[in-house]
Amino acid sequence: MQQGKKIDIIGIQMDLGASRRGVNMGPSAIRYSGIMEKMEQLGVSPRDRGDIIPAIPQGDGDPAMRHACEINEANGRLYDAVRDSLRGGAMPVVLGGDHCVAAGSIPAVAEELGDIGVIWIDAHGDFNNEQSSPSGNMHGMPLSAVCGCGPEAMLPFSKARVRPCRVAQVGARDIDAAERERLRQNGVSVFSISDIDKLGMAEVMRRAIEVAGKGTNGIHLSFDVDAITPEAAPGVGTPVHSGLTVREAFLAAEMLAECGRVVSLDMVEVNPMLDAFNKTGNLACELILSVLGKTVY
Repeated sequence: MQQGKKIDIIGIQMDLGASRRGVNMGPSAIRYSGIMEKMEQLGVSPRDRGDIIPAIPQGDGDPAMRHACEINEANGRLYDAVRDSLRGGAMPVVLGGDHCVAAGSIPAVAEELGDIGVIWIDAHGDFNNEQSSPSGNMHGMPLSAVCGCGPEAMLPFSKARVRPCRVAQVGARDIDAAERERLRQNGVSVFSISDIDKLGMAEVMRRAIEVAGKGTNGIHLSFDVDAITPEAAPGVGTPVHSGLTVREAFLAAEMLAECGRVVSLDMVEVNPMLDAFNKTGNLACELILSVLGKTVY
């Protein structure tokens, strides 16, 4: 990351995409870790653009896409904020909130930069649509939506989409049966936790960066902290056992910094209500700094 690079921090207090409340406080937890001051020490120029706050829902709405109206409205505002950030020459860093916020950030980047790749670090596939989702919770749908695989109603504010063949999913270990088939049919590159065990994180990230970076105009990183094992990251929206180690997570971030192709990022699903002394908020902050170029030596 070059010295003086402009960074826009954009929070979105979204917890309507999941059944468990609390991740709406994630942006505050990451800010509380001192992210602004630490970015300045890193030599970049951060600007805090505040938080987008979704409307209070009046009931669940469509049971196949719960709270769709409120989610889409807030994501539309995020879409506008990310586009404005990129037009101003900054790198947007989105602090969530549940993972449905990626349906606002990614189309904005694709709209401004054209053909982009996506690296999606997550325990979950997030590749359901309104027919395949067993719960109707929209935080399980954004990757499918931004790849043009539905639900189309999740993106009323944008026609920009990402090619599935330019998407690499890393660290998956809890994928629904229908989701697994949809990922395969649409050509998403999935590097599961067992692939990491067999190949090692460095090789998996090398392959993921090639998938998302080759022939594209940059990489959007969408990082769900539930990819990390709950012992290290207890404060997450949907914990799953046996995830990435802290060092594997930092190696991924460091390799992304080294490749120089990351143009935007989301850090999502920090839930302070389930955390211990802001352990997960601090970890999320440090991972962002590593993507921006912070090194041990």
